[in-house]
Amino acid sequence: MTSHAIGGRKLSRKQGPRLALYKNLIVSVLRYERIQTTEAKAKEIRPQVEQIITLAKKGGLSARRAVIAALPNEPLVVDKLFDEIVPKYADRSSGYCRITKIGIRQGDSSPLVQIELV
Repeated sequence: MTSHAIGGRKLSRKQGPRLALYKNLIVSVLRYERIQTTEAKAKEIRPQVEQIITLAKKGGLSARRAVIAALPNEPLVVDKLFDEIVPKYADRSSGYCRITKIGIRQGDSSPLVQIELV
């Protein structure tokens, strides 16, 4: 058996902690609109952030419920997404995030980046 068409990084975590890390990073990007993290984590969450913003751009109750299902226990972030972030990107079809390299972390020499909403 081969592992074709199975993507994503494991980030030295099991599935549960890895998915929790992704959700927390996504919420942080949407809440603060700019965070610093490692390059691997930023590259992993960028498609997920863009997918949530695209879903929220559809508007309507079903889109709001889908976003709430993706980001449970974060009502303020969901409100900010629909009230502030989505109107900013009304004319843009994709490409809501930018990843900028900012250097090397001193402790373990991992590449640090800044992921921000454009």
